[in-house]
Parts: sequence; structure tokens; C-alpha cells
Amino acid sequence: MFFVRTASEQDLERVQEILRETWHATYDDIYGVAKVNEITESWHSMKRLRDMRHTPQSEFLVADNGTVIGGMAYATQKDKTIKLHQLYVHPDFHGGKTGLHLLIEVENSFIDAENVSLEVEEQNLKAIKFYETFGFKKVGETQDCGEDGSGIPAIVMEKPVVYAED
Repeated sequence: MFFVRTASEQDLERVQEILRETWHATYDDIYGVAKVNEITESWHSMKRLRDMRHTPQSEFLVADNGTVIGGMAYATQKDKTIKLHQLYVHPDFHGGKTGLHLLIEVENSFIDAENVSLEVEEQNLKAIKFYETFGFKKVGETQDCGEDGSGIPAIVMEKPVVYAED
């Protein structure tokens, strides 16, 4: 069983490893190994991960079972909207509730938010199904998933925030 907590500096190497391995497992067949390597070197660099930890109006979370970190999530808030930038669970831990626990904690981290928005690669059907299971609906599309100029097509999904009871 994983518990969710705020990421520390000591977690960043494992988070980087999770991102690299999860991206290869998910996207090698879509983009090819070389493109996935290029993206992970840029988007998941140690500098970027460190910057994420210090971004105002953000939360950087890890799922930790006391022995290993099995997943991570990163979100920011602007106005009344939470933007879920990343939610990844290492492939060894798919099928449990780790992703759901991360998602719940993201929502609970921003007490005045009204909705959650995210972008998901349109060919990542497992992720789309996961988000639909928890109330997300497609509200649009983008040609630049992740960052301006990425050229990665994605769908935009949203849902109202549902705060978990203690």
C-alpha cells in the first residue's frame, strides 16, 4: 500500500527513473525510442524536476510504500482550475489504486479549486480510460501537449473537483 506525500529532493532520482521507464513503456510504440529519449531528457531533467518542487501554486507528490516510490503527480493551480501536468505510476504498480490516491491528493491540495484539467496523448487509451473512470470528460484538443511547440497531439479532459472526506 502506498501513501501519498509531498516530494522531497531525495525523491527526485527515483521520480526521474519512474518517468523514464513509464514513458518508454507507454510511448515507445507511438513515438519510437529516440523521440521518447529526447522528450524524457528535456521534460524530466533534474533541473526541471527541481524547478517543479519550487513552483508557486503547485503540488509535487509521490506515492511511497516505505520501501519504494511507485508513482508521482505534479499539478498547478490558476484561478479556480487545477492543471494536472503529470500523473505517472510505474508499470510494476499498475492495476492498484496508486493513481487514484495520487489524483485524490492532487484535488485535496488546492482547497478553492472548482475543476481539474489535463492533457492526455490521444493514443494513450489506458490513461484516457483511467481518467474517464474518475469523471473526466473530453472538452477539447491540443496539438502541443505538455509544452508549447511540442507537436504532440492530445485531448483535453476536465472534471469538477470532488474533495475527499477525512
